[in-house]
Amino acid sequence: MYWLFLLLAIGCFAFAIKTPSTGIMLLSLLGALLFFLAWVRGRYVAQFGDAQSGMHDDIHSVIDPTELRRLREQAQARRDAERDETDIP
Repeated sequence: MYWLFLLLAIGCFAFAIKTPSTGIMLLSLLGALLFFLAWVRGRYVAQFGDAQSGMHDDIHSVIDPTELRRLREQAQARRDAERDETDIP
C-alpha cells in the first residue's frame, strides 16, 4: 500500500516539471514532498513496526520472568566475583 505514495510522489514531480504555472508547480512539488514522506513513513512502519504500539509492551513479552531472574542472578554473581577480586585483604 505504501508503494502507492511513491508512485503519487513521482506523478506529482512529473506534473511539476511539465506545468508552465509557478503556483501549480509549487503545489505539485509540495504534494510530491508530502507523498514521499508518507512513503518513507510507510516503509519504516513496514520494516520496523509502528512506534505507537509501544516498545514497553514488546520488551516485557520477550523475556519471561524466570529468564529475567536467571539473568539478574548471573549479573549479581559477576559483580560479586569482580568485587572479591578487587578487594584488598
